[in-house]
Amino acid sequence: MRKLIYVSLFLFLSGVCFLSLVIAAGQEFPVSPPPLTEGIYPCSHCHAAMEINRKKRDLKEEHSQIKLQHAETMRWCLDCHDVRNRDKLRLYNGELINFTESYRLCGECHGPQYRDWRAGIHGKRTGYFMGTGKRTYALCAHCHDPHEPKFKPIKPEPPPIPPARNHAK
Repeated sequence: MRKLIYVSLFLFLSGVCFLSLVIAAGQEFPVSPPPLTEGIYPCSHCHAAMEINRKKRDLKEEHSQIKLQHAETMRWCLDCHDVRNRDKLRLYNGELINFTESYRLCGECHGPQYRDWRAGIHGKRTGYFMGTGKRTYALCAHCHDPHEPKFKPIKPEPPPIPPARNHAK
């Protein structure tokens, strides 16, 4: 009997996840503004006068704090940032997108996470989980540094202390 309950629960939850994916498939995704560094954006202010340099190298000046640890042996800045319009991101097919649609760029390499993000399973989403109610999604960059997306190890908090029991009877 217990096994039947577990199987039923699993099937129900699988159905909810599948339904959520189907509902999300054709929707647009309202997102919070991207977490851009104050005073740096728009990028084209500085890059407009610079000569285009596609060579992979150590970054200097304004970008010296960026340590590319995101498939760094295969990637370079201009794989994601557009070479002529630095205020846009560039998809693999050459389409330029705004930073507010960066999830599309991330989804090109991280398909399972993108699928789960659209369904509300991965990442943070506020508002309604299913149906047509208003919701807002957090962008990948709200939780992951796009240049170094792996989470840093964090020290766990100590376990909760149970409340003192009242021994008076």
